[in-house]
Amino acid sequence: MEIQTAKGVKDLPPEEKILKNKVVNTISKAFELYGFAPLETPILERYETLAAKYGAGAESDVLKETFKLQDQGDRQLGLRFEMTTSLARYVAQNPTLKMPFKVYQAGPVFRDGPIKTGREREFWQADADTVGAVSMLADAEQIALLADVFRQLDFKFVIKVNNRKILNGILKQSGISDIREALIAIDKLDKVGKVGVADELKQRGYGKSQIDRVFSFLTKGATVSSLKKKIKDEEGQQGLAELEELFGYLKTMGVKEVEFDLSLARGQAYYTGTVIEAYLKNSMITSSIAAGGRYDQMIGNFMGGGREIPAVGVSFGITPIMEQMKAQNKLEEKTPAKVLVIPINAVDESLKIAQELRKNGVAADFALGKKGVSKNLEYANALAIPYVAIIGEEEVKKKKVLLKEMSSGTEQMLSVKDVVKKLQ
Repeated sequence: MEIQTAKGVKDLPPEEKILKNKVVNTISKAFELYGFAPLETPILERYETLAAKYGAGAESDVLKETFKLQDQGDRQLGLRFEMTTSLARYVAQNPTLKMPFKVYQAGPVFRDGPIKTGREREFWQADADTVGAVSMLADAEQIALLADVFRQLDFKFVIKVNNRKILNGILKQSGISDIREALIAIDKLDKVGKVGVADELKQRGYGKSQIDRVFSFLTKGATVSSLKKKIKDEEGQQGLAELEELFGYLKTMGVKEVEFDLSLARGQAYYTGTVIEAYLKNSMITSSIAAGGRYDQMIGNFMGGGREIPAVGVSFGITPIMEQMKAQNKLEEKTPAKVLVIPINAVDESLKIAQELRKNGVAADFALGKKGVSKNLEYANALAIPYVAIIGEEEVKKKKVLLKEMSSGTEQMLSVKDVVKKLQ
C-alpha cells in the first residue's frame, strides 16, 4: 500500500507549526487587545444547521463544498465550513448572554473545493465576532483589528469594503427579484469578469436590459458620492449612509488601507450590511487572506420568533497567511528550544540545571543518549538552537555553566542565574 494523505490536507513539520502558532498567537493577542474573549465550538455540526436557509442557504456555493457524513444513529452531520454558523447556533442556544457579546475562535474548517496555493481542503481560521451591536463602530473596530494584525505581520495589504444594502438597492432598481442568486454571480466579478457574470445572470433567467442596468452601476471608479446621485432605492441609500459613517470612524482610527469596492458581495447568503475582504499586495496569494461582514438576521432566525440580533465578524485565513510568511522567509525556527544542555559525566547536575532554566521560562532541550559533544553541537546546529550549555566536572566544581553561542562561537563561563538573565 502506498501511504498518502487525503487530497487537500497536509502535515505540518515542526518549523511550520511553530510559525503557525506564532501567527495564531499574534491574531489572538490582537483580538484580546480589542476586548474579545475566547470561545470554542465543535468541528462537527448537524447538517441541518449548516444547510439552514438562514445560514449558508441551499443556493450558496459553499454548501456544495461541505463534507457530509452520517453517524451510527443515522443522523446527518457535516464538517463546519466556517465558524459563523456555529457561533450563531451557540448564541441562539444561550439567549441570556450579556450583549454586546464579543468573542473569538481559532481552529480548523473544511471545504471540499478546488485546491491552489493558500487554499487547502482542511484549513485554519481565526474569527472575531461582535453580537448585539447595530452601530457601525463595531464594523470599524473589526476592520481596524484586521489592519493592526497585518501591520504586525509586516504585510502590504488592502482591505476592500462594501455594503450589501447598496447592492440590494442596485439589483432592485435594475428589476432583479432574486437578490441572493444575483449576488452570488456578482461576487465572482473579479474572477470571471463582466462577461462571466453576465452569462451567469442570463443562465439564472435575467434579460439583457436588466443585466445592462446592473452594469451601469458596477463601473470602475464608482464612489459613494457618485452612487448617491444614481441610487434611488431606500435600502441602497441606507447602505451608502452606513458606509459613509464607517469610513468616517476608520479615518479617526488611522486606518488608511481601506478602499470601497462596489463589486464585493461575499458568497454567503447571510450577509446583510457591511462586507469586507483583505488582500495582499504584490503576492503570489491572490485569494483573500481575511474576510467578513455584518449578518444581522442569522442569529435571530435561529432563535425564531422574528427576532433580529445584529452581528458583525471577521475571519483570518491562517493558511494563506502562512504561505505569505514563508514567502517572506519567516520560516526560521525548527524547535522552540533556546538552549541545548549537554552533560559531560554530570547528568544529575545537568538535569537540575535544565529544570532550573525551565522553571524560569527558558525553553531548554537536553542531550539524550551517549552522543559526544561534537555530535550534540551538530544537532544544535541542525535545529538552529541558538545556545548550548555544556556542563562537565569542572563546571560543577565552579557552580558554573559553559554557555556557547552557536552563531558566533563565543563561549562564556556563567552562573545558572546569569544564563537565565541572558536567555529570558
